Amino acid sequence: MTVQDMAAIAVAATTVIGSFIGSVRWLVKHYLSELKPNSGSSMRDEFNARISSLEARVETVIRILEK
Repeated sequence: MTVQDMAAIAVAATTVIGSFIGSVRWLVKHYLSELKPNSGSSMRDEFNARISSLEARVETVIRILEK
């Protein structure tokens, strides 16, 4: 195996590993962006809306039970 062959293998391995790391980085960035509120279209906004709705229902139940 010549030096050129080893260099080609090293470059190929570096390319594959770099592509994998770049893909994982992109996926993490994409999914984390869904957890930031952005005025209505993210998962975080939906979660906050449902929590607010549940809190209002719990307050209603508590008021009914206190009577």
